[in-house]
Amino acid sequence: MANSNSKLTMRVATALDQPVAEEIRQAAFEPVFASFKSILGNEIYELAQAKEDQAQGNMLNELLAANSEWELYLAEYEGAPVGFLSLKLDATSNVGEIGLNAIHPNRAGIGLGTEMYEFALERMRESGMKVATVATGGDPSHEPARSAYRKAGFDTEIPSVWMCKLLAE
Repeated sequence: MANSNSKLTMRVATALDQPVAEEIRQAAFEPVFASFKSILGNEIYELAQAKEDQAQGNMLNELLAANSEWELYLAEYEGAPVGFLSLKLDATSNVGEIGLNAIHPNRAGIGLGTEMYEFALERMRESGMKVATVATGGDPSHEPARSAYRKAGFDTEIPSVWMCKLLAE
């Protein structure tokens, strides 16, 4: 699927897409993880966040698994892979959720993320969802994602704060 004014296309990802999706994920989240480390400091980061960041790499394999409740799409721009997006459609609650997603940093800032989210919203509408949700970080490294979500129409937010304290031994 593609916007008639865009060269972005979205297609269902397969296991063969895992390496390129992983490459995109690593490139896109490197500045996010660096931001977390900067905010938390080395010691708290290593104790409280590093394992979560490392585990994110396994998520793509889980999203591609045959029994996954998530749909995974690969975004291609001018025929080259530039991003991916996962979404879950809950027919019981009629709530659709955008999950792990990324645009490669060398293609960021030109509206491709917003187009991916518009694709996800259309997919949700087609599936009868009544509400679309997405969660993202509140730190500076997530500002581009928040901006793209807002451009795609996400207009209701609940701020969240994750607080840490290093405990003395």
